[in-house]
Amino acid sequence: MAMAAASAGAERRGIAAIVRRAFADGHIRTYSFALLFFITTYANVVAYRSAYPALSDRLALARSLGTNDAVRLFYGKPYDLLTVGGYAAWRIGGVLTLLAAVWGLLAAIRAMRTEEDAGRAELVLAGIVARRNVYLAALAAILAGIALLWLAGFLGLAVAKLPVGGSAYMALAVVSVAAVFVGVGALASQLAPSRRFAIELSTAALIVSFLARVVADTTTSFEWLRWVTPLGWAEELRPFTGARPWVLLLPVAVSVALIVVAGRIALRRDIDTGLLPTRDDAPPNPRLLGSPLAQTLRGERASFAIWLLSSGFFAFVVGAISTSIASAGLSGALQRQVKHDAGVSIVTPVGYMSLTFIFFVVVLSLFACAQVSAARNAEMDQQLETLFALPIGRIGWLAGRLALAAAAAAAIGLFAGLCAWAGAVSQNAGVSLPQMLGAGANCLPVALLFLGLGTLAYAIVPRASSGIAYGLVMVAFLWQLFGGALSAPRWLIEVTPFQHVGLVPAQAFRAGDAAAMVAIGVAAALAALWTFRRRDLIGP
Repeated sequence: MAMAAASAGAERRGIAAIVRRAFADGHIRTYSFALLFFITTYANVVAYRSAYPALSDRLALARSLGTNDAVRLFYGKPYDLLTVGGYAAWRIGGVLTLLAAVWGLLAAIRAMRTEEDAGRAELVLAGIVARRNVYLAALAAILAGIALLWLAGFLGLAVAKLPVGGSAYMALAVVSVAAVFVGVGALASQLAPSRRFAIELSTAALIVSFLARVVADTTTSFEWLRWVTPLGWAEELRPFTGARPWVLLLPVAVSVALIVVAGRIALRRDIDTGLLPTRDDAPPNPRLLGSPLAQTLRGERASFAIWLLSSGFFAFVVGAISTSIASAGLSGALQRQVKHDAGVSIVTPVGYMSLTFIFFVVVLSLFACAQVSAARNAEMDQQLETLFALPIGRIGWLAGRLALAAAAAAAIGLFAGLCAWAGAVSQNAGVSLPQMLGAGANCLPVALLFLGLGTLAYAIVPRASSGIAYGLVMVAFLWQLFGGALSAPRWLIEVTPFQHVGLVPAQAFRAGDAAAMVAIGVAAALAALWTFRRRDLIGP
């Protein structure tokens, strides 16, 4: 009996260790999403109060945006744009539910499929912890992440002085989507024979869910589709606009069902396999294997396509709503404040899109971080040991990845400019194609700066390079947003590179600042090449 008690105690300690490790593996992603949740909720509520202080302002907003299908396509159906809470439920809910879904997919696949592909699941299951408890431990870590996202959203709304009860309910509505897509990711991880296939299955489910919500919100004859998508359930919960808590039964039931089914499959299938059939052999496909650069393109082309199409879609939405936003009746005080702080007028489509494109600067910077992370993963997966056993030099490999990342970033920026122009043309916004291509190209210098700095971090401290790269971007952007509000000295505010971006096309391109950022990025990249040539490779 003493041995049984000791064994049970050891298993409990093992489960606790697995929970801690599973949470730690994704802590950077979870903390980043939580910070984004807090900033988005707080900033949107404060901005609404400042932009639309009077009822007349809010009525103008409702007339302009409330009936615009292009706006509904992105944010969903508004139920009440005359109150702070109603606006928050529409504007914040439309964005954060998508982010919550993405987080849920990534968290589930990371905990349940990536560990197998990396070979760590076999080591864990070789110990004293049963497979069922390993699965439950992964779910416990994911649940802790959902709780953190809920807390961040709740605090953002509560600190912005919305009612506590309503804030808690709205945060719950948002994270209910994350719970459902955790189930989707968990099931995909059991069906798919690899992490990449699981991501593709889950992404397809998210796209179908989003398209169903878009159709439901932009047509009257298909409004019933809102009841078949988790994104629609979050809308039907209606925070601050006539709450329907009984709708929570839908995401709870579906998420539990998906997790239970995934768990039953996980207990029965072999490690490193999936239920979906896969071929053990296939005809050789030598395309894009003629050089390290081509091989990198072959491995990253799916990721490039996702970044390109996602950025293009959001840019099209920005262009499509530019006319409505510009004519939404912003208060004179807010117009003067934005004019003073940013140097552009947001009462014109050109001014609005120029200001909005600062977020595409952030997108391209995050893309650069993703490329640094991809290089790190290639090394962690021990691909480089085999590659460098061939007559392939380290400098050529890393330089090729950098060149490809820079070219892809340029393509994403220009495509975003093209799509923004197409969206603006659909609403007769009076914006030219060269103007918006210039806005897209204007995003590139900051991205190249962070690409160089992130690559230098990879060359020096590869294990921490992803966190350093993403951390630099997030800190720089947050300082851009809040440095002025904290009354920091001007020289300290200008430390962030986002402060040196001209808001093209409303402002002139800052050639000197752009050249300096590119030069720093190139210098950091050259230092990274020199360092990477000399350091040892590392394993998982």
